[in-house]
Amino acid sequence: MASTCLIIKKNMNRLFLLLFAVALTNCTDNKEESTVNIEKILSQNVEKTKETLKELTPDQGFARNIPKEQTNWELVGVKDWCSGFWPGVIWYGYEASGDEQLRLQAEKFTEPLKGIAYSPAENHDIGFMLYTSFGNGYRLTKNEEYKNVLLAAADTLATLYNPKVGSILSWPSQTQFRHNTIIDNMMNLELLFWAAKNGGKKELYDIAESHALVTMKYLVRKDSAIYHVGSFDETTGEFLKGQTHQGYADESMWARGQAWGIYGFSVAYRETHRKEFLDTAIKVSEHYLNRLPEDGIPYWDFDDVNIPNVPKDASAAAIAACGLLELSKYVASEEQSKKYMKAARRMINLLSEAPYYSGDTNQALLLHSTGHLPHESEIDIPIIYADYYYMEALLRLQKMDEENSSELTKS
Repeated sequence: MASTCLIIKKNMNRLFLLLFAVALTNCTDNKEESTVNIEKILSQNVEKTKETLKELTPDQGFARNIPKEQTNWELVGVKDWCSGFWPGVIWYGYEASGDEQLRLQAEKFTEPLKGIAYSPAENHDIGFMLYTSFGNGYRLTKNEEYKNVLLAAADTLATLYNPKVGSILSWPSQTQFRHNTIIDNMMNLELLFWAAKNGGKKELYDIAESHALVTMKYLVRKDSAIYHVGSFDETTGEFLKGQTHQGYADESMWARGQAWGIYGFSVAYRETHRKEFLDTAIKVSEHYLNRLPEDGIPYWDFDDVNIPNVPKDASAAAIAACGLLELSKYVASEEQSKKYMKAARRMINLLSEAPYYSGDTNQALLLHSTGHLPHESEIDIPIIYADYYYMEALLRLQKMDEENSSELTKS
């Protein structure tokens, strides 16, 4: 009954959304402003997820990537840093459809990750693994067990915090970087911020805020591009060097890293209201948008000397779209807000069509992501976190459009 009411309510809201989208299309000369039928794309994605679930069970593993010449997901175990994205995709499918079977499947794929919260921290990816799975599960179901897992996960992640440096150690195993703080880690602060507000220790907020400040000070360069890795002296806290691990060069602009920054600093501002985080989110966003190629989807690294003969990264576009939609809610001017929404909408439109939208090509939603080119790993193939952030971007845009259409009907 609850899911039926949810579907009816959503359909009523989307009637207004359809009228709003038509109005937008009629009021602009830019064809890219509003072309994708979000509800249709989400429905297609949900059906594809359900089809994939017919062939996958939790004991087999979790979707990670689809190598070239294959059509089905390659699977990984619980401890892989990407393990939470597949249950996260299913949770988003449930959110989009209200389908109780998807909820049950999301629960089945979420449960095996529970032990991560209660095991010694091996890396910063605890947030990626558990906030995408248990976090979405708790948001949508209010299951108290999920809340307890998240609180335990936040405490576990906090054990990697070094007060001398003021940041979380991202990769304990990567000793060549000394105390390393990577831009990806900005995404895992949301777990700490959430926990501090939902029964966790107050110091979790302080750790997240400090980590964001250190990342802002040392990893964001003067030109507003972002280092992938910052190395620090673990005893004195001294900043030693900014460098890369997955990008083209230390001083290059790795596309996904810049997207992590857009999203991460926008969330840091939302949680702390510190203006310097907002200013940083704006700076890194503007630099990203100004350097995008004409077709709107970034190459894997903006400074690869072999551009245009290098792979794109659809995952970076999906992450950036989510971050820009988040940022659009906080900027001071309506003009700037519309700019970021328009940019995000264009990215979502592009991802929802060939050559990036998978269609019937394979089990993934998106094609053409790049994971770790320097290590010749996951190059120009579907990767699960691209699908996760693509679903998030679609749902974010749908919700914001519904809110805007509601405001129009009131005025």
